[in-house]
Amino acid sequence: MNRINLQLEKIKQEKRVGIMAHIVCGYPNLSESRKFIKLMESCGVDFIELQIPFSDPMADGPTIMQANQAALDSGIKVKDCFRLMKEMSREVEIPLIFMGYFNTVFNYGVEKFCKDAREAGCSGLIFPDIPLEEECSEYFIKYAKENNLILIRVLSPASTIERIKKNAKIADGFLYFVGRKGITGQKSALDKNLSANLKKIRKYFNIPIAVGFGISEKKHIKALKNEAEIAVIGSAVLNAYNSAKKGQELKEVEKFLKSLKRGN
Repeated sequence: MNRINLQLEKIKQEKRVGIMAHIVCGYPNLSESRKFIKLMESCGVDFIELQIPFSDPMADGPTIMQANQAALDSGIKVKDCFRLMKEMSREVEIPLIFMGYFNTVFNYGVEKFCKDAREAGCSGLIFPDIPLEEECSEYFIKYAKENNLILIRVLSPASTIERIKKNAKIADGFLYFVGRKGITGQKSALDKNLSANLKKIRKYFNIPIAVGFGISEKKHIKALKNEAEIAVIGSAVLNAYNSAKKGQELKEVEKFLKSLKRGN
């Protein structure tokens, strides 16, 4: 069984909101990325997105966008991301998920990307910018399934009922729901329409739902209880790292992640 399904069952049994955290591969360097991943597991994170750096991460806010550019400027390549995935999937028990933009997959070769991701120990894929209509020519879903990779579907408040229904038919693992319109980034409050949007989504999906974009405090985790199964923490983790004193970066991340767990 895929590690994602095993972790979802664990979260369900423990009756809590799971946490998915986010790193940009190679930011600020590969050595620090390895430490990031180990630290996150030790702090109780359930899933980690390993973002493959991309020059135009259109759904990401300033914090993650800057991390993408810094990783690219330092020479991080897709092969480095695969190497990091392979190393860390052997050292941690929790699911590691590749996140990125489809141009990377297309240039690499869709079938080869999925095969190499499986061999590297990847559990799932989050590539939000490829619509279902492209499947007839790209076969991304097909090759992901053949390699036991869960291709996480992504929906937003702007998704139409037709789009929701189409995604519900093929969704596996969990759904990633964008909790607010706009880009990623730390916010002080959840979107006022989130609860209503999730109720709408629940009419068509019977798998767990992860909510991302703007989640940054333990009060947000508490607010998601009985609303969603997973909280996605991205920019806030990097902000904790970037704002720390030199030499204290990972300690600040640890402090931040442990404060979130207390929200459960």
